[in-house]
Amino acid sequence: MAGKRRQFGRVRKLPSGRYQARYVGPDGQLRPAPDTFRTKREADEWLADKQTEMRRGDWHDPDAGKVPFGAYAAAWVNERELTSRTRQLYESLLRIHLEPAFGGVNVAEISPPFVRRWRADKLAAGTGPTTVAKAYALLRAIMATAVADQMIRRNPCQIKGASTVHTPERPTATVQEVYDLAEAVQPRYRALVLMAGFLGLRWGELVGLHRRDVDLDHGTVRVRRAVAELSNGKREIKAPKSAAGKRTVSIPAAIVPDVRDHLARYAEPGADGRVFIGSKGATPRRNHFNRLWRKACADVGIKSLHFHDLRHTGNTLAASTGASTRELMARMGHSTARAALIYQHASADRDRLIADALSGLVDKGRRKAPEAEEKQDPGHEGHAGDTAT
Repeated sequence: MAGKRRQFGRVRKLPSGRYQARYVGPDGQLRPAPDTFRTKREADEWLADKQTEMRRGDWHDPDAGKVPFGAYAAAWVNERELTSRTRQLYESLLRIHLEPAFGGVNVAEISPPFVRRWRADKLAAGTGPTTVAKAYALLRAIMATAVADQMIRRNPCQIKGASTVHTPERPTATVQEVYDLAEAVQPRYRALVLMAGFLGLRWGELVGLHRRDVDLDHGTVRVRRAVAELSNGKREIKAPKSAAGKRTVSIPAAIVPDVRDHLARYAEPGADGRVFIGSKGATPRRNHFNRLWRKACADVGIKSLHFHDLRHTGNTLAASTGASTRELMARMGHSTARAALIYQHASADRDRLIADALSGLVDKGRRKAPEAEEKQDPGHEGHAGDTAT
């Protein structure tokens, strides 16, 4: 038995007294263990583990992850079908936040402690939590692909909740406030404010509307495209954010006359004419409109309300009607129920406030009842006695 030849791998004793283990991998290459071992038994056990991995088909090339993260991440972005805005965001996050720390490091050498230290340093340096969360989410996605590519065994991004962007709950406008803002803004944007507030459409969806998308006979708007403004100042006409974003939204009858008046006075002529254009005939830009929006808010005394908050207003109003999750998803243009459930939850919270107020009325009524009964008892007993007599 002592002279029996090893069936898998080799172990040899080094001049230092430690043991080296080697084996031939599925690729035919001789693979040494990354470290030497104190005893021959430890070396044998390591080889046994490698043999088990190969039998299970779970073997990973230890050199596969020896690729600089920067090169791998750049290829990762280029290989994906992304909107121009998303591609710009990813390239910016890589350039500013990920490449300085990980760019020259091999993918296989990025460990959980390395990632935790990077994130902690970013936050300590004053980088905004939202930006750090987005950068971490991108890093995690890239490393998840590295796992799928069998470059590494496990994703080193294991910080629970680190990719969640915590945004404060945005305010919503009341119905009257929407009308006040519509009156205060330039007349050519009155219908835009009303449609944002009561249809819940996004800015890019609104300024992307053409006449043929608006059917006032049936009271509907078809959302088929959106205008995206890129960081380089250019604009892009694209499909909505998801397949669910292509949808037909009913217009509340109360604002149909306003939309009709807008089409007659301000929209471009012809079926392909744009519904919303500026005074010089161009598609409105967000930064220019925001100046008009802030002035309108100041004129009516409303603070900290963004134009996008009108979308929240429309969705909250829709949820308050008792619409189902599926109906809200269709109206809002979401492919998942998450956002719809948020608005339903907000509506449920409001219903709870109503119920609490009703409970207060009930309690007041119940407290008065015993007092009234005590006042009536003497007379009531007398009548009872009279009747008995």
